[in-house]
Amino acid sequence: MASKPLYYVIAILALLGAGVWGYTQYLDRHNQTDLPLTPEAKLYTRNLQLSEVELKAKENYFQQAVVEIDGKIANTGPRPLETVEIYCVFRDPYGQLVLRRRLSIVNSGLKPGETKSFRLPFDDLPQSWNQSMPQLVIAGVKFS
Repeated sequence: MASKPLYYVIAILALLGAGVWGYTQYLDRHNQTDLPLTPEAKLYTRNLQLSEVELKAKENYFQQAVVEIDGKIANTGPRPLETVEIYCVFRDPYGQLVLRRRLSIVNSGLKPGETKSFRLPFDDLPQSWNQSMPQLVIAGVKFS
């Protein structure tokens, strides 16, 4: 009989731990400073080639629609990169902006001549989205 309060304490501690972990994950995602697109980086973007970009719709474990953008990015220039960020710009049928999201597509470096795959999942697209490929624009570059 004395073990029931112990289970409650363990459950409360587990919930508090999960809440703290979730909050730190939220802060990590929302407190990141965006990479600047310096004039040097802007010039270098002509050396970044997106290819095999596809828009896919899937259903997740909770039977919610998840839209994914899969593709590849190649560094055809002479400089190694540490990070590359991209804007995904979603529009409605009238061409009006409904969502603009900045995401990292390279986190672990991209050497000259190297190509890497990327995957960008979206589970919160507005209903007014026009269901077509969003505009993809290089938003930030960090050189190694």
